Amino acid sequence: MEQEIVSHSVVIALGSNKGDKAENLNAALQLIKSRVGEVVKVSQVYKNPAQGFESENEFFNACLICKTHLDPLQTLIELQAIEKQLGRIKTKLTYEDRLIDLDIIFFDESIIKEDNLQIPHSLYHERNFVLIPLLELFDFKDPKTFLNISQLIR
Repeated sequence: MEQEIVSHSVVIALGSNKGDKAENLNAALQLIKSRVGEVVKVSQVYKNPAQGFESENEFFNACLICKTHLDPLQTLIELQAIEKQLGRIKTKLTYEDRLIDLDIIFFDESIIKEDNLQIPHSLYHERNFVLIPLLELFDFKDPKTFLNISQLIR
């Protein structure tokens, strides 16, 4: 008996504020397509100041929806491998300038709370640099708060 392959919908936030930011986002997008799954929709890129730390470098931010056969942990592992492949090196435990940052915002309607993985992303609802490109994709209802993205934008 064949095992059915399950497809999941994952929403990923992308950010870059070092180097060729547009190229960093594009390279991440291509690697997500090859390593995670089919990218079905991508927001436009938004420019934003750093949030949570001081930096003179503005961020380029976007969000995308991807169909994947991976589970949430496998998806996280692939996104971290993509960050590393593109040259991201974490030198601090706090926020810092980065070549690329990839975060899982939603995974289907899952609610996951583990040490290394929280879905929905624990801070996305406080970040307009995620909410605005996210709203461009769809006005999804957060499975945890039951609020639509449009209701969360400040």
